[in-house]
Amino acid sequence: MEENNKIKSGVVVLVARPNVGKSTLLNKILGQKVAIATPLRQTTRKNLKGIYTDSDSQIILVDTPGVHKPLNELGKYLSNQSKDAISDADLILFLVDATQNCGLGDKWIYENYLKSTKTPVLLVLNKVDLIKDLETRELNLFSYKQMFEYNTDSVKVSAKTGRNIGDLIKKIKNYLPYCEKLYYDDRIADTNMREIASEIIRENIILNTQDEVPHSVAVLIDSYKEEEKIDKISANIIVNNESQKGILIGKKGTMLKKIGTGARIELEKITQKKIFLELFVKVQKNWLKDKKMLKEFGYE
Repeated sequence: MEENNKIKSGVVVLVARPNVGKSTLLNKILGQKVAIATPLRQTTRKNLKGIYTDSDSQIILVDTPGVHKPLNELGKYLSNQSKDAISDADLILFLVDATQNCGLGDKWIYENYLKSTKTPVLLVLNKVDLIKDLETRELNLFSYKQMFEYNTDSVKVSAKTGRNIGDLIKKIKNYLPYCEKLYYDDRIADTNMREIASEIIRENIILNTQDEVPHSVAVLIDSYKEEEKIDKISANIIVNNESQKGILIGKKGTMLKKIGTGARIELEKITQKKIFLELFVKVQKNWLKDKKMLKEFGYE
């Protein structure tokens, strides 16, 4: 450690096309869940800061929305979230899929986000647990490095199993400056329970409805009351049309109950106390294209 008790500390931004495993990687590095992760695309909607602290470093990891060409106002918001995070970073982790060759989505990210940046980029090859053929894995890595003219460092990991996560953390530290800590040692996320509750409810909607309800769903926490032994939460689920509302409620309310039960169990694990959760479904047509509604729903 340097003089004046300074440590290696800085901001590290995770960038990837959708569904490559950014949120899973963030959770694995931190050792607990702070970001929702599902098998579907565009799960992450807001930049989320996770804070990793050990004896000689504090790494602020920013999980950004999966980068893709924006198609509506929400898409523009997601794209701007990623760009804003990159501009403030000390290091960019460009997460790619070890099971695939470099594709059009990865090239689009490079051309629009990484090519002109002066911030160092560490290429992180994820999902190595899913590819057994070493020659194929190396060829895939070669295809990604070609974009950078082979002038970038890389590391192979599995966000799911934790393979080589220690090596990744060591490499990250090499790029960070010496400075003071920004957060207390026991802080693991720069968020609050209202935001966490909203994301956990949305995660359970995605997991339970899959392709039946697209990502045109928002969750607004109407009230969050903390008591000594129980937290009482009331939330509104916003959808685009009546048919989506019917799917979310389900026959005799079975789907809404299933979503609520899953979210309640997850929140009880996080808060370590009982959760009383009320869910309501409301229709707001075309909210994805409405700037005023996006602002109201927290996407601004």
